[in-house]
Amino acid sequence: MNLLSFTRGRSRTARRRYDPPQPGSRGEHMLQERYGTRERATKFYNGQVTTQLTPKMMEFIGRMEMAFVATADAKGDCDVSFRAGAPGFLRVLDERTLAYPEYRGNGVMASLGNLSENPHIGLLMIDFVEDLIGLHVNGHARVVDDGTFTARYPERSEPAEGRRAERWVVVDVVEAYIHCRKHIPRMQRLPQKRAWGTDDPARKGGDYFAARAPAAPPAGAIPAPRVPLPAERITADDPAH
Repeated sequence: MNLLSFTRGRSRTARRRYDPPQPGSRGEHMLQERYGTRERATKFYNGQVTTQLTPKMMEFIGRMEMAFVATADAKGDCDVSFRAGAPGFLRVLDERTLAYPEYRGNGVMASLGNLSENPHIGLLMIDFVEDLIGLHVNGHARVVDDGTFTARYPERSEPAEGRRAERWVVVDVVEAYIHCRKHIPRMQRLPQKRAWGTDDPARKGGDYFAARAPAAPPAGAIPAPRVPLPAERITADDPAH
């Protein structure tokens, strides 16, 4: 595996203007130059970033009970969601492919809707209980119906917790790397009976955040103007380069 030749998708023009010999995006590399972190970043790229799952990563994924899933639509508007299940609900298909099931939910299809427009996906798995470590997996995803997935991977599609997946998200791994343990809190696992598949509003959280009845401002209140903070712009023509 040659990590130095690994780059994420860039335009042909951008590659001519800026093509550093590390993994990572153009934005990452430009900010590393601007803020003087290139040496640290290069050490991380060369020592921690892989283009496929290592055996240790595969074992880690196999015992995870939760994952955070980041997606974006065609315009770049982002969403992050949460998936959970018994250990093994995240299925490693091989060193370059993993999958997770999609069950009956609220019907919004936010993550799947984004993936239908933009296949890029980011997964973050964290062990809060034993090793206090995390794993990032970024890649390209496709949505596959349960029948097709089961026919292709019969040994990987057995129902978990008595739930049958409606469809699967299959992820082709582009990069995988560690999330350091420095600020991961230690948690304790407690017995819990989970109501998988329930439609009971109370069990699902109801209107916990009072979204249906937002608080009205006091009579006569004048909303404060929102003045956005100026953002620092970093471009390929930045004088720092």
